[in-house]
Amino acid sequence: MNTRPEKLVIGISSRALFDLEESHRVFETDGREAYCNYQIEHEENVLEPGVAFGLVRKLLALNEAESERVEVILLSRNSADTGLRVFNSIAHHKLPITRAAFTSGSSPYRYVSAFGADLFLSADPDDVRAALKAGCAAATIVPGHSLAHEDGELKIAFDGDAVLFSDEAERIFKEQGLEAFAASEVSSAGKPLPGGPFKAFLEALTRIQAEFDPARCPIRTALVTSRSAPAHERVIRTLRAWHIRIDEALFLGGMTKAEFLEAFGADIFFDDQATHIGSASQRVAAGHVPHGVANE
Repeated sequence: MNTRPEKLVIGISSRALFDLEESHRVFETDGREAYCNYQIEHEENVLEPGVAFGLVRKLLALNEAESERVEVILLSRNSADTGLRVFNSIAHHKLPITRAAFTSGSSPYRYVSAFGADLFLSADPDDVRAALKAGCAAATIVPGHSLAHEDGELKIAFDGDAVLFSDEAERIFKEQGLEAFAASEVSSAGKPLPGGPFKAFLEALTRIQAEFDPARCPIRTALVTSRSAPAHERVIRTLRAWHIRIDEALFLGGMTKAEFLEAFGADIFFDDQATHIGSASQRVAAGHVPHGVANE
């Protein structure tokens, strides 16, 4: 009897997977009809990898002949007609992506739940907000100059508050200041934080990690947070209470995260604060999670 956990399902937009910036400029400048004509005229021209391409390739590499651990599904605002170029590019790059939803300009987020997606990555902030509101982990992939990591190990980094955890503690910091935040976290050190939008996604990664020998696991995760001691204890105890594995934890005390993410070799980093994402995106692929008090 096969008792392997359910596969991890990732929904991704065309613009997150491939470099469609030139095509998008045509859409923004000349409108939908010009964009459609442009895509049809160039449908034999292979699209270059986008910001999340490396992440997707490594996720799909976790699959084995008799064990599909990950499925990636294309959720695109293209029509089936204009989406042909995207599927041609998927075939060229030998990505085993077979399922897709083309919505001809309307938001594809409503298919996130129907496909059972655990994570939705898109270049459209409105689609991402809608997916988050519907209860799916989601992030806006921002343009950047992410470095390619070819070592084969999949490395995913997360911010803590409002990403892995709720924004309960961050709200105190924003509204009452650092001293009140620190005091609250010390007094609540033994009380696990409520889960944030990416808790279930990290749990799914942890289940996949459990299938491998820890010494040879192809997935490595990191918590990269602006917290520092004494606010570290509640985070550690929360992850322990959740029975969630995290491989590295960086408590940076407000230091800029970008250099640490590059040193970790992150294939993607998720954070709720646009300022952190802006600097990180120059070093690694980065996804903005528009959730919590920082985005109100």
